Amino acid sequence: MKRLKEKAEKINISLTDDQIRQFQTYYELLIEKNKVMNLTAITELEDVITKHFLDSLALAEIYPDIVNPDSHYEILDLGTGAGFPGLPLKIAFPHLEITLMDSLNKRVKFLQEVIDALKLTGIHAVHGRAEEAARNKEYREHFDLCVSRAVANLSTLSEYCIPFVRVGGNFISYKASEIEEEAEKAKKAIQVLGGKLVEIKKITLPDTDLERSFVIIEKAKNTPKTYPRKAGTASKEPIK
Repeated sequence: MKRLKEKAEKINISLTDDQIRQFQTYYELLIEKNKVMNLTAITELEDVITKHFLDSLALAEIYPDIVNPDSHYEILDLGTGAGFPGLPLKIAFPHLEITLMDSLNKRVKFLQEVIDALKLTGIHAVHGRAEEAARNKEYREHFDLCVSRAVANLSTLSEYCIPFVRVGGNFISYKASEIEEEAEKAKKAIQVLGGKLVEIKKITLPDTDLERSFVIIEKAKNTPKTYPRKAGTASKEPIK
């Protein structure tokens, strides 16, 4: 785990010994639970450090506002899976208020186990589908920031995520390095949903040749009430 501390410093994130211990416990819980359910195909410690932990934390490089301990950000991690990027962000920046949302209850129960084991506060694991949760007044247009590493077309992902973001907030999608064509095709969907494509920022993870693109979308106006559409529609029929 010293490698995580060293690599994090290269993207200007300073982790305490207590935080490193929390990451260690998270890793151990992840690997143990992965024996009985499919959480991640990446299991070697060095790979988890780089491709899960550091990759999650890289958000701070392109959105430095979240680092300020006096800032008050309510963040939704949609389709969080095994907790990425939300849990690493919470460990590194405990002042953030984070909601982890996933459609599979087994994963949500695992996330709650991690939250309890690490004694984290100001973080909630929620079982829900985006299409239904985004119609809940508690969540709709509530969050300052929605992040997602979920593997989905940007048009589809925008329909899932943008309805959760308050006007003036942002949706940031973690994407592979080559994203320009996909982003261009998603512009209509983003606009329809009340968003505006601000920019695409790219970084290379420290000590690797792994490139990560972040698509930054600002919420410019309220999402029409017709979105998101019923379950499955956004992926089968993306807005064009």
